[in-house]
Amino acid sequence: MTRSPSMPPNYELDQEAWWVQRWVDLLNNYRFKKRLERGRRYAREGHILNIEYKGAKVIALVQGTADEPYKLSIWLDAFTDEDWNYVIDSLAEHALFSAQLLAGEMPDDIEGVFTANGLSLFPFQLSEVHSKCDCPDPKNPCKHIAAVYYQLGDFFREDPFILFQLRGRDRAQILATLRQKRQQAVTTGDGEDATTVPEAPESTAEVAAPTATYTPVEVTKFWQYDHPLDPSLVVITPSSDTVLDVLDTIPLPVNDARIVMAHLRDLYQTVSQQAAMKALSLQADDK
Repeated sequence: MTRSPSMPPNYELDQEAWWVQRWVDLLNNYRFKKRLERGRRYAREGHILNIEYKGAKVIALVQGTADEPYKLSIWLDAFTDEDWNYVIDSLAEHALFSAQLLAGEMPDDIEGVFTANGLSLFPFQLSEVHSKCDCPDPKNPCKHIAAVYYQLGDFFREDPFILFQLRGRDRAQILATLRQKRQQAVTTGDGEDATTVPEAPESTAEVAAPTATYTPVEVTKFWQYDHPLDPSLVVITPSSDTVLDVLDTIPLPVNDARIVMAHLRDLYQTVSQQAAMKALSLQADDK
C-alpha cells in the first residue's frame, strides 16, 4: 500500500482521536525535541515524497538537500502469530469491539485487550520505534525520519489499522479473522451473545451498528412446562448473570458508563431478589 502525502500533517487540534493523540504524546515526550522540530518543519514544507507499507515496515522517500531523495524505513517489534491469535480471540469475545473494528473505528478500551495478553499496541517511548535512513546524518532520528513520524500521526487519523499493521497484522487479515470467529460464535451459540457484526464500510465515516439476531419467544407459553416436576427438586435463586453481562461494555464515555452500569446492577439486584421472593411464596402456596 502506497500513500502520497497530499497536505502537511495536522497535529495541533484540540479535539483529536485518542489513538492519534497517543502517538503525538509519544513525540512530544521525546527528550531531543529540537531534532523532531526540524522534522516537523520538513513535513510541513512537503519534503515527504512518498510513503508505502511493506509488511510491518513503513518505507518513505524524503527530499533533503541532496539531488536524490533519501530512503528510510520505520518499524515496530511485530507480535508473534501466537500473540495475535490470543488478541483476536479476545477481540472476538467482545461484540462491541468487533463491530467497531469492522466499521473502521478504534475502540476506546482496545489497549486493555493487548495488555491483558501481556502486550502493548502503542510503544511507551520513542526508543521502541526502530528506524533507519540512508542520509549522512549519523544520529537517529534524523530530520527525515522525524518528518515521517509526524506524517504517520496524520495517517493514523485516517486509518487506525496502520497501528495494527506495524505490529504484524494488516486490516484485511484482522477483519477476515474477526468475521470468521464471530460467525463461528453465532453458528455454535458460543461467545457472549449472538450478535452479527456489519461489513466494513468503504469510508470510516460510515459506522454501522451491530444487528441483534434472536429466536422469537412465545410469551403465552413462556411459563408452561409439559413434564412432571417434583417441587422438592426445584431451587429458586437469582441468576448470577444478567443481560448487562451479555451486552458487554456500554458505548458511553468511561465515567458515564460506570455510573449507568452501577445503577443498572443495583436495579437488577433489587428486581431479582423481589422476583425470587415472589417465586418462593408461590411455591409455598402450591405445597
